[in-house]
Amino acid sequence: MSPLVRKTMWFFGLLLISYLAVALLLWNQQERLIYPAPQGIGPATGGFEEVTYRTSDGLDITAGYRPATPGFPTIAYFHGNGADWVSSVVATDRLVPAGYGVLAAEYRGYRGNPGHPSEEGLYADGRAALGFLAQQGVAANEMVLIGNSIGSGVATQLASEHAPRALILISPFASLRQLAAEKLRFLPTRLLLRSRYDNERKLAQVAAPVLILHGTADTLIPEAHAHQLASVRDDAELVIFPGKGHDLAWDDEAEEAVLTFLAKHPEESEAR
Repeated sequence: MSPLVRKTMWFFGLLLISYLAVALLLWNQQERLIYPAPQGIGPATGGFEEVTYRTSDGLDITAGYRPATPGFPTIAYFHGNGADWVSSVVATDRLVPAGYGVLAAEYRGYRGNPGHPSEEGLYADGRAALGFLAQQGVAANEMVLIGNSIGSGVATQLASEHAPRALILISPFASLRQLAAEKLRFLPTRLLLRSRYDNERKLAQVAAPVLILHGTADTLIPEAHAHQLASVRDDAELVIFPGKGHDLAWDDEAEEAVLTFLAKHPEESEAR
C-alpha cells in the first residue's frame, strides 16, 4: 500500500470518527441543547403570584398566575426554551390590563423546578397546568392557549386534547425534527432526535380557532414554518411582521394582534 493511499485512508477514517463523534454528542446531549434553561432566577413581577401544581408523574411545578377579570378568559402561556415563566409576564403585559387572566406555565427543570425537560415531560407539565386552571373554576372553553417557539409544541399538543377557546402560536415551527434537519443538514437529525413536536400533524386535530404570528427576520425558526402550519387549516389566521425576529412574543404589535384576534372569538369554539 502506497503512502498516499495510507494517508487518504487515514484522513477519511479520521473524518468518519469525527462525524460519528458529533452524532453521538447530539444523541447524548440533545436535551441540554434543546432545553437551555436559564440559570438565574429573577423575581416574580406584574402582580402574579407563585402557584404550584403536581404533574401525573409526581413533580411539583411552580409557575405564575394572575386570575382573570370576571367574564374574561384565562390565557395559559407556554414560553420558549431559553426563558422562564417571568418572561411570559412581559409577553402578556397588554393582555392583563384588558382583563385576561394568565397562567404563566412553567416546565420541569426550569426556574428551580424538579425533573429534566423532555417532550413528554413538557406535555405532562402542560396538562398539569390546565388541571390547575380547572381547579380554579376555569372551564376549557374559557382557556386560551398561547405557545411561543418550543412552547408552540406544548400548546398545540394540549389544544389537540382539549377544546380551548383559541390556540395562538408565536414564532412556531412545523416540527422540531424538520427544523433540526434544516439547520444541521449534514447529520441524520430525524433519526437522532428523540423530541419531535410535530405541530403540523397535530394542528389538523385542533378544533379551536388558530392564530399564527411570525416575523420575517426570525433567524432561528424561518417564516416558512408559519406558512406551512397555516396551510394545514383553511381557517387559520396568519399574521407576518416585517423585520421582526425571534423575540416577537415580547413585541407590542404581537400582543395587539392577539387582542384583535381574541375579540373576534368571544365565545367558545365549536367542534370542527
